[in-house]
Amino acid sequence: MIDSVPKQKPKPFVLHTRVVTGTGGGPEKTILNSPRYLRELGIDSACLFMRPPGDEGFATLETKAATAKAEIIGVDDCGPFDRNVVRECIRICKERNVTIWHAHDYKSNALGLLVRRAHKMRLVTTAHGWVRFTAKTPVYYMIDRLSMKRYDQVICVSQDLHDRCRKMRIPTERLTLIDNAIVVDDYDPSPPHQIERNRFGFDNQHIVLGAVGRLSEEKGFHHLIDAVAQLVADGRPIGLLIAGEGHLKEQLQAQIDKRGLQNNVRLVGFLSDPRDLYRAIDIFVLSSLREGLPNVVLEAMASQRAVVTTNVNGIPRLVTNGENGIVVETDSVEELYQGLEVCLESEELRQRIAAAGRRTVEEQFCFGRRMATVVDVYSKLDASLAQQIAASHAQERHMAEPAGV
Repeated sequence: MIDSVPKQKPKPFVLHTRVVTGTGGGPEKTILNSPRYLRELGIDSACLFMRPPGDEGFATLETKAATAKAEIIGVDDCGPFDRNVVRECIRICKERNVTIWHAHDYKSNALGLLVRRAHKMRLVTTAHGWVRFTAKTPVYYMIDRLSMKRYDQVICVSQDLHDRCRKMRIPTERLTLIDNAIVVDDYDPSPPHQIERNRFGFDNQHIVLGAVGRLSEEKGFHHLIDAVAQLVADGRPIGLLIAGEGHLKEQLQAQIDKRGLQNNVRLVGFLSDPRDLYRAIDIFVLSSLREGLPNVVLEAMASQRAVVTTNVNGIPRLVTNGENGIVVETDSVEELYQGLEVCLESEELRQRIAAAGRRTVEEQFCFGRRMATVVDVYSKLDASLAQQIAASHAQERHMAEPAGV
């Protein structure tokens, strides 16, 4: 008699959703890295991005998704009143039998509430925070507040966001603080590469600083350029690379030209892989005025680069001044100058805090640990879903075992 093969039960399905323009940023990295870890924990998933029609930057996200082994779905979004976006999301949720809609911004938060009317599912959102303030920002905040109050679970990536959600009277049992994290093994901790320095136009006589981010006001790059100007005037042989695009590009370049820093400071534009920059630099600088827990700092620390950072909201959970980085007050050229001066003064200090930074990320901010906590949040949604997740995880582990074990 032949034993029947047990039929595999359908796995829970998570649909990560977010609006994106261009190549995205830190939240997109978190979203695209999630499916491979969820798969190991017995959960199927896909990443749905609403993007402007014809957005050329989306091809970069597709490439990153392929590298991360994540399914990516693009939905054309012609604006806030595009009903086709709602119809498309409903179609996808029904076809894929989505169990959990995991939103990552204000619009996907609102959409989840609409789509749930047509397809029964649980709602989870991650609050990544608003950092660029525009005339529309108060409207975005309002939509976020109204939507998140109706979500089953809310994940916050920094303590300040968690505190803000509590002030919004979201019940504590529906709030979870989960720090950002990265795939540590994706980052090379070896010393700076001369080939990469040459690519950016600096030789080994320079101590090279690096920064990554959108060229917008909240990143504080204008302060960083002024601090570097003071260091150059002091005779420091330094270079600065700033990677990113944004509406302040011309203004920052004019500042560089006015300061006579053309040979010291370079706006290198968008880098599809910022690890190219990490491999070239000695010191990573975060000059932001507002942030949650920045992925770029985690990446630099995982690359074993010394970090000088402003004391924005998420930093106290990550960096201890003098131990695994240098922390300075926000919105101050003088503070940045002093922090960089300390770091430039001692190669031994740079190496020590860089090594400690790598250990911090390995021990506390690895992506596998983060995703296990996210799955714990999913399991809180209801008892039957928790049982389904547990059974699916056990089945995944059994299938991964070698034959005969």
